[in-house]
Amino acid sequence: MSKPFRTLDDVNVSGKRVLLRVDLNVPTENGRVTDTTRIERVASTIAEIADKGGKVILLAHFGRPKGGPDEANSLRPVAAAVAEIVKRPVGFAADSIGKVAADAIAKMKNGDILLLENTRFYKGEEKNDPAHVEELAKLGDIYVNDAFSAAHRAHASTEGVAHKLPAYAGRAMQAELEALTLALGSPERPVAAIVGGAKVSTKLELLGNLIKKVDVLVIGGGMANTFLFAKGKGVGKSLCEKDMADTARSTMAEAEKSKCRIALPVDAVVAKELKAHAQTRVVDIDHVAEDEMILDIGPKSVVGVEKILGEIKTLVWNGPFGAFETPPFEEATFAIAKTVGKLTREGKLKAIAGGGDTVAALNEAGVADQFTYVSAAGGAFLEWMEGKALPGVEALRAK
Repeated sequence: MSKPFRTLDDVNVSGKRVLLRVDLNVPTENGRVTDTTRIERVASTIAEIADKGGKVILLAHFGRPKGGPDEANSLRPVAAAVAEIVKRPVGFAADSIGKVAADAIAKMKNGDILLLENTRFYKGEEKNDPAHVEELAKLGDIYVNDAFSAAHRAHASTEGVAHKLPAYAGRAMQAELEALTLALGSPERPVAAIVGGAKVSTKLELLGNLIKKVDVLVIGGGMANTFLFAKGKGVGKSLCEKDMADTARSTMAEAEKSKCRIALPVDAVVAKELKAHAQTRVVDIDHVAEDEMILDIGPKSVVGVEKILGEIKTLVWNGPFGAFETPPFEEATFAIAKTVGKLTREGKLKAIAGGGDTVAALNEAGVADQFTYVSAAGGAFLEWMEGKALPGVEALRAK
């Protein structure tokens, strides 16, 4: 089977200037990087290109500078953090195009690593301005994109350059694309999706796309309340988008046409207020009182979801079941996450999860490393699940 994307396996980088787009938009405090997860994700690609004798020229954005250099958004302190993680020296050039960048690159030996200054210091970056793309392209012989999290943006360094130089996916990008293809491209069936989170309105396109692709759609979180309300159930004071009831009904009708089963909660954990260790009770979904709010799915619903998990081969998960940041409303999300982890470990399930809240919940439940793949790319992951073409990914397709 031919691969849909060109990767590092398809190119000899030795002696070449490799423009490597990475996501180094990391949290910092007083010039120190406080969370190195994003650097760790791209470390193997950096090391591989350097070990094969390529000159690694890192392109990255940082923060939201107002179209011009500003000290607060300089990538200079990040160079030290990258060096620490890849365990080799990382140079820094105080510009991302022009003479300063070109001179620094000219001094590089094979295997050297150089970080260029914030690509967003130029307005042409986010505008994907052809003249700016030309300037970037002059600096390299090959382009490698390892920043899936920025792939939904058509910027000069994420998409423009990919059309000017031979373009390839880095190892982190490759892993992400393989996982997503496994999830929704050509998944092993039956496939289920868990979609949670607060609002239906923010995930409409997602639901519309998933109905056509999955066999079972499990709806949790505040979103489920809108669907329950649309079915005529009383949801008390729960978070609920009542103006989305018609949309929820048409989504259910579409699902029926596509032979996609929608699973909604049958019982719930309710409380009179959302606060830690509030007094709660478990009720069937028909018995939520006027002054109560649904804050998690109940034990019968958890058993129902676990039964579905036992019948499927592939799972895509985006969004928690309850208000998981506030105990005890994390119980259902954690219990289901642990079941998914167990089934994945036993080789019975391929599970792909993504989105900020989901990743946080899986980390808290201690099972993130048991899933087949957990995507840290929020916006790009969602747009992929919505069925949208991502500009930075399309540019890497094998022609």
